[in-house]
Amino acid sequence: MKGLLIAAVVSMAISLFGTRYLIGFFSERGKSQPILGNEDRGPDHQHKKGTPTMGGLAILGAAFIGYLVPHMLPLVTFSNQAIWIFVGILIMAALGFLDDYLKVRRQHNRGVLWKLKGYLTIIMSAAIAVPLVLVEHVNTRISFTRYDLPGWHVPTVVWILLATAVIFSTTNAVNVTDGLDGLAAGSAILGFMAFAFIAFWSFRNKDIYGVTKGLGGTINPLDLAIIAMAFAGACTGFLWWNAAPAKIFMGDVGALGIGAALALLALTTNTLLMLPIICGLNVIEAGSVGLQMAVFKASGRKKRL
Repeated sequence: MKGLLIAAVVSMAISLFGTRYLIGFFSERGKSQPILGNEDRGPDHQHKKGTPTMGGLAILGAAFIGYLVPHMLPLVTFSNQAIWIFVGILIMAALGFLDDYLKVRRQHNRGVLWKLKGYLTIIMSAAIAVPLVLVEHVNTRISFTRYDLPGWHVPTVVWILLATAVIFSTTNAVNVTDGLDGLAAGSAILGFMAFAFIAFWSFRNKDIYGVTKGLGGTINPLDLAIIAMAFAGACTGFLWWNAAPAKIFMGDVGALGIGAALALLALTTNTLLMLPIICGLNVIEAGSVGLQMAVFKASGRKKRL
């Protein structure tokens, strides 16, 4: 429990001051988020023009440091699963950073990767899912609140395809949620707190979620709980500056990184069926955006739902 609190406090403090530094750093260099104009026929957000972006860098950096510090305690050990989780987060965040950079440089909201971004995200999601099951032997049962409820065992190939879809969907859902001040960061805090509780409960009750037993390999649930708490703290520190009126946006680098973290925590804690509930707000946002895009395109880009 002490390790969880240390992770949360350290990451929150670093994110709080780190985000403030990024606001000044990007403001001085004119690295602001491009805002779509009237041609998009959406809500008028021109008043947000000039707001710095890429604040997600502070979240990711703070979460990583917040994760490392508790491991100075004698009983807290590193796990291979955590390494793969951070590798997956880094891969997705790198794609988001590239897209953010191109948007800012060209001063266009869609960036040049707009049409390729979906395909790249799918490929990267698969690249993250494969080592989880082939190298770390993550439990391939599909479960809800217990590893045997419903406990559907699926072939490895099917699990990889499902995990790829989950990582892809979650990263995109968090990305589209990042549309209103504080919405993505605020909802992410609740999600990470939920996974921190799940992982710690699994650490204390090893037969519940099948994280340390079952058909898969051995996972360290305490380490997963520390990751979740580190991200919860980092998002909290960032939210101080991102709450309305936002002084900085997290950008794709933060949204894709957070989405990857939530998806990977669900996969490694074997609570895949709980993910749509834990990230329910993101699910609703993704559905809303899907409907909006369908109506917008069907109307010849003239009307919004």
